[in-house]
Amino acid sequence: MLFPTPSLSREDNRVLASIDEMRSALQDQVRSLPSRQVQRLRTFLTADAVAASNSIEGFRAATVDVEDLITGERDVEVSEENKKETLALHRMMTYIQTLHDAADFAYSKSFLNALHWILQGHRHQPRKPAGQWRRGPVYVTDARDASIAAYTAPDADAVPALMQELIDWLNTDDATHTLVRAAMAHLHLVSIHPWADGNGRMSRSLQTLMIAREGVLAPEFSSIEAWLGRPGNTWEYYRELARRGPQYLPDQDVASWIHFNLTAYHQQAQTVQGRLARAGKVWETLADFAQHAGLDERTITALHDVAMAGRVRRSRYESAEGLSLQQAQRDLRDLVTAQILTPVGRTRARYYTAGDRFPQTALDISATPMTLTDPYTPTG
Repeated sequence: MLFPTPSLSREDNRVLASIDEMRSALQDQVRSLPSRQVQRLRTFLTADAVAASNSIEGFRAATVDVEDLITGERDVEVSEENKKETLALHRMMTYIQTLHDAADFAYSKSFLNALHWILQGHRHQPRKPAGQWRRGPVYVTDARDASIAAYTAPDADAVPALMQELIDWLNTDDATHTLVRAAMAHLHLVSIHPWADGNGRMSRSLQTLMIAREGVLAPEFSSIEAWLGRPGNTWEYYRELARRGPQYLPDQDVASWIHFNLTAYHQQAQTVQGRLARAGKVWETLADFAQHAGLDERTITALHDVAMAGRVRRSRYESAEGLSLQQAQRDLRDLVTAQILTPVGRTRARYYTAGDRFPQTALDISATPMTLTDPYTPTG
């Protein structure tokens, strides 16, 4: 048995309609931007989602480090374990993003197990097999005391039947809004906990996959993994899951879970809109600066990375602008000579930060925080 999808309240429907409006507006904004700006934003949002989803499970890598790793940089100051987890989750998320328009797509046990292998294959061991249902009990321990089981998943013998029920549900269109169905899929999978490890990231990724399959907006603009990874939201996420009880009890009202997810969708859309607006203003400021300083227009890409992420690497700049190694090195060297950038480190691990003559206005715009509103709190 799976959790029944609750009926939406009037407030839920109002918030859901607002989310749809925001996502439609985002779609129009994205279409109007130059392709390289869109690609930079998509890379950042993907890296932010990877960093956040892994952080929930205790694997730490800053978004800027994840950006470097997923764009091919290897000399990043991240532990080997965190590097492996980052690249594994990114591979799975990249695959998920490619499935948005697969015409003959269908959910299956084999498909979900294959996704799990992509995520956990580097950790495969007989007692904790990757890409296979777990063979024994699994517990979610209390965040404050590892000796206490906050949640005990269903018996291993029940997993195959529960997963078949979930697969059947995923392949059946019940006319429920995709964002609501995606939230329910997340809850179903994380509650069944079918694998020995990786269940949280798999559940969040399934939610993202369902959004991708909807086709309205690229999943990196709609995924709530980055939102869930913020410390305060992670705590609320655990608390919301804990409301389901210490054991698998699907015959209950889960309206609060939908409320929680609709808040996440709304605030993540606010965050992306804010990032989009801020990135655009920074780009315009840097374009004006480059023109007055007599810089080649392509260098704006490097300066934009510094303003928005705090640094730029030669390899990232070279790839983004399609430059040769010599061209990228020459541009960055000229920016250093002009005191616009400052080099940090040596040889392959070197990156560049803002120099004394870097336009402060761009840094100020980038550093200006935005305010998120609670969609369920009346305004005016």
